[in-house]
Amino acid sequence: MRTEIATLGEFGLIHRLTEGVHPQNASTRYGVGDDAAVLSYPAGKEVLVTTDLLLEGVHFDLTYVPLKHLGYKSAVVNFSDIYAMNGTPKQITVSLGISKRFSIEDMDALYAGIRLACETYGVDIVGGDTTSSYTGLTISITCIGEGEPGKVVYRKGAKETDLICVSGDLGAAYMGLQLLEREKAALQGADKEIQPDFGGKEYLLERQLKPEARKDIIEKLAQAGIQPTAMMDISDGLSSELMHICRQSNVGCRVYEEHIPIDYQTAVMAEEFNMNVTTCALNGGEDYELLFTVPIGDHERIAAMEGVKLIGHITKPELGYALITRDGQEFELKAQGWNPLQEKAE
Repeated sequence: MRTEIATLGEFGLIHRLTEGVHPQNASTRYGVGDDAAVLSYPAGKEVLVTTDLLLEGVHFDLTYVPLKHLGYKSAVVNFSDIYAMNGTPKQITVSLGISKRFSIEDMDALYAGIRLACETYGVDIVGGDTTSSYTGLTISITCIGEGEPGKVVYRKGAKETDLICVSGDLGAAYMGLQLLEREKAALQGADKEIQPDFGGKEYLLERQLKPEARKDIIEKLAQAGIQPTAMMDISDGLSSELMHICRQSNVGCRVYEEHIPIDYQTAVMAEEFNMNVTTCALNGGEDYELLFTVPIGDHERIAAMEGVKLIGHITKPELGYALITRDGQEFELKAQGWNPLQEKAE
């Protein structure tokens, strides 16, 4: 069944998509339904705000991305930015640019993913906007969160001798994207009855299509009494993000190839594509893991923390950004991660 969006109109569509949305957070005084949401953050809290803009054909391809997954991912990547500040996401606004090829049922699926993410992470949808688009689907989400004064973590706080840590594993989302792109190319012009075989590669697809924000790592750090000195999430690739931290902190770094966490499926897929798996882990992006630095005195507590890996240390700025390979060679770390503003080759 397909129902044209025009049959509902803008306000009818917003009502349908947000019907039954009830605030979960005390800081949400009034959500969807008026000219503006009303938020009230208690004294002694710092308010964090982040925005992501996602464009069809640039950030996602609906040939292989289900709309429900896209909705979930669109929300989660914003939550990840708040967690990367050592904060807690509380509210989002959702704005959509929709072309005529999308139906009401399509928007139901997209919003089902957004609502699921909000329910999972305890975040309120408090507003947004919809408009027509001539260029496919556009999604803009703004997330508002809270942080404790003195505990919000910036990119600029890394100090010489700090330890460099990452959560989870790296490169899987990028390999999932390569797999989806390969199958898309193979199916173009092929028999429509042929179905791609993703057996044994489910983890890679999940990392690309349905990433999770590392709320659990933020909670573990707090429980262990560890305050990161600098932190960000890995959206554009480990090397790119680490260089952001180093530049803003005016420090150098040494990262050890043998300590970069890589899942078995990622390694197998990289070999199948004849790619260097370390390069994929350094530059792939979209892992939404946390990259952070901690004082060297926290070594034992960090080393004992499940889901966190020590990959190197911060150095003097004049020593630059170095990758130490498995055989002990030293290379300059380069930011080759995804750049949405880079012009595509003709």
